[in-house]
Formats: sequence, C-alpha cells, structure tokens
Amino acid sequence: MTAAAGTGRKLTAKSLSYGVVAIGDWYETGAVTITEQMIDAFAELTGDRFEIHMSAAGAERHGFPARVAHGLLVLSLVDGLKNRAQAGLRAIASLGWDWTFVAPVLADDEIRVRVGIENKRETRNAARGILTLRFLVTNQRGETVQSGENKLMVCR
Repeated sequence: MTAAAGTGRKLTAKSLSYGVVAIGDWYETGAVTITEQMIDAFAELTGDRFEIHMSAAGAERHGFPARVAHGLLVLSLVDGLKNRAQAGLRAIASLGWDWTFVAPVLADDEIRVRVGIENKRETRNAARGILTLRFLVTNQRGETVQSGENKLMVCR
C-alpha cells in the first residue's frame, strides 16, 4: 500500500517541515475543473496543438468522447493544487517527477489529488531533507487519471 492510500495521519497544517511528517502521512487537495479555455491557453503557450486537444471532432476521430486535456497541463494543475492545499510542506525545490497518465482527462472533468509521504531521506545539509511524495489524481467519478511521485527538497 502506498502513502497516497492514506496509511498514516491526515495532515492539515501549513509549513510542515521534514521532521514533522512521517512516511504514510497524507493530505488531500481541493478540486479544479478542466475547461476548454485552459486547454486552449496551454496549447497556445506550448505549441502542442494535437487534434485530440483542439477539437471534439479530432478527439472523436481517436476514440475519445470529448476534447482531451494535455497530460502536462493536468500535471501542472496537480502541482498547483498541491501548493494551495490546506496542508503544505516547507518546500525549497522540486527535484523531479516520475509520472503516469493513467486515463484521459476530458474537458469539463474535475480533478482532485491525494498526496502521501512515500519516503524520507536526510541530506548532508542539516537544513534540508528530501521527501518522496506519492500522488493519486482522480476525476469526479473517483477514477484514477494520473499518478506518480515527486521528489521534493524541504526544510528540516
């Protein structure tokens, strides 16, 4: 069972440091609805105009019932949800992501995230530690649409 499954304490405080959290602790984020305007803005910003993102007809040609949000748009929104959640960590820097796009996120889907503390390790710098955060992203039907891990440097 992973930390995102909620095997430890539910975290509710902001500015949590390395020493305060334990493997298995978790928190949930609020939700965000993916709009066609978000998809359009992301396509404009990145230049990714693959047809499943840009039109319902293009999405349907590839077997999707509606426009599909860019996977990286959803990941970006996940990071924002994490940072705006009721609970939060005293982050210094993100060190990388290992991520899977499990199922399509469609225009008008609502996503929310469960974040769990998967692992901890100290660094040579006594002021810093590394947390491995486990993410489970679900839509309004409770279906998993994305999941993965983020290594996050935090204050000790």
